[in-house]
Amino acid sequence: MQYRTLSDGRTSFDVSTLCLGAMNFGTRTDEATSRAILDRFVEAGGTFIDTANNYSLWAGGDGRDSEDLLARWMSDRGNRDALRIATKLGAAQKDPSKPLSNTPPTNFEGLSAEVIRRQAPESARHLGIDHIDVLYGHVDDRDVALAETVGAFGELQAAGLVGITGISNVPTWRVVEARQEAQRQGIAPYGVVQQQYSYLYPAPRIGRNNFVTPDLLDYAASTGTPERPQLAITVYSPLHQGGIARLDKPLWGGVDHPTSHARRALLHEVAAEVGATPNQVALAWLLGAEVPVIPVVGVSSLAQLEEALGAADLVLDVEVRERLDAEPADAR
Repeated sequence: MQYRTLSDGRTSFDVSTLCLGAMNFGTRTDEATSRAILDRFVEAGGTFIDTANNYSLWAGGDGRDSEDLLARWMSDRGNRDALRIATKLGAAQKDPSKPLSNTPPTNFEGLSAEVIRRQAPESARHLGIDHIDVLYGHVDDRDVALAETVGAFGELQAAGLVGITGISNVPTWRVVEARQEAQRQGIAPYGVVQQQYSYLYPAPRIGRNNFVTPDLLDYAASTGTPERPQLAITVYSPLHQGGIARLDKPLWGGVDHPTSHARRALLHEVAAEVGATPNQVALAWLLGAEVPVIPVVGVSSLAQLEEALGAADLVLDVEVRERLDAEPADAR
């Protein structure tokens, strides 16, 4: 396992470069399997675990299932101090009688100061911890002034409840404006942003703000100075729920286009040549990029975890990376 430092200019700590996604723990992935995965991840040197306060409502849970399972496991193992726990708020149900939706009306609680002040301590309580290492806003709430959202996160940091704050599913300009607002308020800026990203490109028609973009990568590369503290990027769905590993599996519509199919085929070719799996090559491509990101890997079995762990130390040489980064001839 490799490690890197997260920092917002005031708070810093190391995390494993693979983050374990706990979205389905306690719902689609039963308790025994979830615990076995967590144990093996830690045994392999993993320290960074990702959850949220709505995981997983859509799988029949109450939205706190993942946080609650992590609390039970950490209590039993006595390993809280060896871990860095990230959770998110803002995308729980505003009206419990209505479902969540990714399109308006979303029924998300949003990122008002009231929600942040109420839900962050609740997440800490459900997790059984006295502080949250990384707390993300889970959504882009444009109905609330950035000054209010950013200020409320700053209050949590000042109280010692939160280490580093972050945001998820937002366009780059919103990240930049929020960080500038933090500077105006004299508080720590967002130190991390979580977006969707993989070796497969989103289709231009998708028109959503939750993807890593060249602008975001360029902005992150410019950070790490006293004037512009570091911004790290964590990424979800890096393997497209098995869509990268299986050529026979349909791709999600947002990445289902000729270039993605050609790039997926190339991953399989390269994997055979370097003695790895396509998933491992896809993760290594992310980990070793010019602007490296931290993949959030969701697994439902020990076998899937072992495969992901195999990517942590896989280094792709320059020639292989150039080949992977070239435009596929049959996608033109």
